[in-house]
Amino acid sequence: MTSQASAPKLFDHAALRARLARAARLGAATFLLDAVRDDLAERLGAVLRSFGGAVDIGTPLAGLRDLLAARAAKVEHVDLLASDHEDLALAPQSIDLAVSALALQFANDLPGVFAQIRRALKPDGLFLAAMVGGDTLTELRQAFAAAESERDGGISPRVAPAIDIRDLGALLQRAGFALPVTDSDRLTVRYDNAFALMRDLRRMGATNVLVERRRVPLRRETLLRMAAIYTERFSDPDGRIRATFDVLWLSGWAPHNSQQKPLRPGSAQASLADAVKNAKR
Repeated sequence: MTSQASAPKLFDHAALRARLARAARLGAATFLLDAVRDDLAERLGAVLRSFGGAVDIGTPLAGLRDLLAARAAKVEHVDLLASDHEDLALAPQSIDLAVSALALQFANDLPGVFAQIRRALKPDGLFLAAMVGGDTLTELRQAFAAAESERDGGISPRVAPAIDIRDLGALLQRAGFALPVTDSDRLTVRYDNAFALMRDLRRMGATNVLVERRRVPLRRETLLRMAAIYTERFSDPDGRIRATFDVLWLSGWAPHNSQQKPLRPGSAQASLADAVKNAKR
């Protein structure tokens, strides 16, 4: 059982499906997904083992299918958006590898999704994922907030809240993963103006899908002021603006007796104080 019953519903999955369909019609912008795919291939390449069954959880397009086909005997794709309850429908201890690229940031119940993945992994199975978070689109967030405060007298939620990397490790541990690891990569993309950035976000299916989003069109005056503030605060000497994308990486293993174990409290052969003394000699 997941914790979905108590999890707040932040994201409108029906709207997200519509945004992704529109992105496909427009011609998807895949530069971020391509960068993540290459990095994931390198990370998987460092794991010197084969996998029987693998599952790709929610990765847009077919971004990881060829990569996984080369590493696993059987590959399944699970749509994170197929159910409002985010039920992955994975049998317990049925897979050796679970991966996800640029999808989990839209989970309403991330702890519940992690718990489902942990249960689905066989002992010593690997979970490896990338999601956007941290300071992603902080410039756009700040420019919108300033423009709406100035022109509309209030702020509407327009950019999704981003999870902090420090929270991911705790969530992995809470779900029961062994050897959890998190790290991050920052990609700074430059655009001619804020409107060019927003066109790319539409082609990524990454425009506003917050449940609490304002349902009336943005006023032209506010939009123009946002673009001006963006340029004033976040442009380089050549006049082009910067957009930050933080990719958060996380991995964990289903527990197995062969894995390294932390020492029991009190079992160390030397004290920290002795180590410090020896280092000073």
